Amino acid sequence: MTSFILNIDVPCVEAGANFYTAAFGLNIGRGFGSSVIELLGAETKIYLLERRAGTSAGPGSNRVRRYERHWSPIHWDFVVQDMDEAVAKALDAGAIQESETRGAVYGKIAMFADPFGHGFCLIEFNAQGYDALNQG
Repeated sequence: MTSFILNIDVPCVEAGANFYTAAFGLNIGRGFGSSVIELLGAETKIYLLERRAGTSAGPGSNRVRRYERHWSPIHWDFVVQDMDEAVAKALDAGAIQESETRGAVYGKIAMFADPFGHGFCLIEFNAQGYDALNQG
């Protein structure tokens, strides 16, 4: 079985921890120096990595980190039990809602950006979940 962890670059690890703990009820685990914090309470471990805006996005890359809203081919979906409550918590924590909550054959979905420009969705599955996509 393959496992994975999720690393999220943020310009300030304290601000990142404040957002993700308030928006999703995650808990701070271990700290690794002053620039990495482990977040617990999800099915996978999440690490916030403090990386200043304008620094290199990776070795050999001419791109730099930026924290205004940006597109990425990978984003995360937070599965929630109560969409209205989850939307309120995310907004109170500083998320920006980019779409109204809408119905889908598998339940409800709403799109957001965190305060650091990373896109994410909230999904509330109905009883069929993604299996509903195979019907029809």
